[in-house]
Amino acid sequence: MRLIFPPEAEAELIEAACFYEEQVNSLGEEFLDAVDLATDEICENPERWRVLEAGVRLYLMQRFPYALYFLIQPDQIQILTVKHHSRHPDYWLNRISK
Repeated sequence: MRLIFPPEAEAELIEAACFYEEQVNSLGEEFLDAVDLATDEICENPERWRVLEAGVRLYLMQRFPYALYFLIQPDQIQILTVKHHSRHPDYWLNRISK
C-alpha cells in the first residue's frame, strides 16, 4: 500500500529530525530510521493499530516521544501528523478532512 505524508506531516517530520540532529550528531538520522520502521509496521498491517475517531489510527513510537496518526484509505495510507507527545492533542484535527 502506498504511504503519503501531506506537507504538514512532512514538515513535522523534518523539524523533529533537525531538532534531534542538533542535539546529538546522527540522532536525527536515528529518528528518521525509527519513523521508517514505524511506517513499515503500519503498512504491513494497518488495521492493527487503535482507532481513535473518524477512522484515525494511532501508532506510538518506541524510542522517541512521538506518535503517528494515520488514515487507511482505499489505495493509500495517509500520515496525518508526526506528533510530539507534549503538543496539544487536537492541534492536527483539521487535517482529517483534507
